[in-house]
Amino acid sequence: MLGYLKSLFEKKPPEKERPPYYSIVCPYCFNKFEPDDVVFRASHIKDNDDDFMLQEDPRLNSWRRKFNLSEVDMEAVILPSTIPDSYKTYVQNVLVAVTDRYGETTRRRLCPYCHNELPISAGKVPSNIISIVGASQVGKSVYMTSLIHTLQHTTASNFNAACMPLSAEISRKFRQHYHEPIFERGSMLQSTNPNEQQEPFIFQFVFKDEREAPLTIVFFDVAGEGMVQREYLDIYASHIKNSSGILFLVDPLQIRSIRDKIQINVGGEQGEFANRYDEPREVVISLFENFIAHQSNSKTDIPTAIVLTKSDMLQYLKEEDSEYIQPNSNVFRNVIHQGYLDASEFENINGEIGRFIEKVDRPFKDAVDVYFSNTAYFAVSALGTNPVNKQISGVINPTRVDEPFIWLLHKLGYIARRDA
Repeated sequence: MLGYLKSLFEKKPPEKERPPYYSIVCPYCFNKFEPDDVVFRASHIKDNDDDFMLQEDPRLNSWRRKFNLSEVDMEAVILPSTIPDSYKTYVQNVLVAVTDRYGETTRRRLCPYCHNELPISAGKVPSNIISIVGASQVGKSVYMTSLIHTLQHTTASNFNAACMPLSAEISRKFRQHYHEPIFERGSMLQSTNPNEQQEPFIFQFVFKDEREAPLTIVFFDVAGEGMVQREYLDIYASHIKNSSGILFLVDPLQIRSIRDKIQINVGGEQGEFANRYDEPREVVISLFENFIAHQSNSKTDIPTAIVLTKSDMLQYLKEEDSEYIQPNSNVFRNVIHQGYLDASEFENINGEIGRFIEKVDRPFKDAVDVYFSNTAYFAVSALGTNPVNKQISGVINPTRVDEPFIWLLHKLGYIARRDA
């Protein structure tokens, strides 16, 4: 009753005014542009017309070469500047279609930089890109899979929303290459290859309240090996720079003092210990060299969640009066945020993990403090257990995997933060 009365008098935030349109960030090359800058792919071929025959697309092929993809001939590219205004179609102030001189209409909008096809919603809703970064072996692909699984099955419902892939093709690829191996067969994924195209998985977090603009989420799985290679990061610098939020994953096994202690305590139950680990600070330095150094004050204000992964491994550190992890730690307790970011739960985990990182890897914590101005600390377990011989035994039980994402939702102005 008290809660009901409180809700009646609680000051509601003013409704956000939606702009006439949104700038577009291409989910393939990550350049930023306005909706009127798009170009179109013709919807048909004319073999007797040089302008409309199947042809090479230099911009698209240039992008494909970067990822060792085969070059392909495509339908013609149509520049809107060559189309009379009366043959252009606008929806919500966004140019969505043009009709060519043959009377054929196309709605296939392309990025003007790389000529990849844009999502249908581009320009109508915010292009909020969530990046997942971290060193090799940190478990980015597994975390992304577990996070999307949790968003679809739990989180969206808790926030009166739905989380859906943007296309049937994305749905199929995510299911076959990520979800089924882990959640149905209990098999671990292969490491992401920096020499192959890292295809973005584009999902929409659509609120049932139509007054709330949907959130377009682009999960871009950057290969860990590439996060410390200058040439590789050059390709993705614009992707990270134009992100609305960053999930920076840190494996406790990357930290030598923790790795040695866990290996001693694990004893015979070795599980998966990678042979080689990059230090988290090396990833920060790479990010600094490639884009943070070019920001004002050599800092980035992109909301960045520092996420300690594989938190189930910390059970081997827990003991009474431990300088690392207490038996009653927040790390081992799953938390459900429903309708808002629970302020007390957030402060508890943020404080505990921030202090933990400072104790076990002070150089990394100092580097984060110097280069990132908008951070919070979290601990997650994507699986709830450590795989043995690339296989997951028992029931997969993700712990707190959506909490960093929910914090980003709050930082992007989608949900409130308050005490329960």
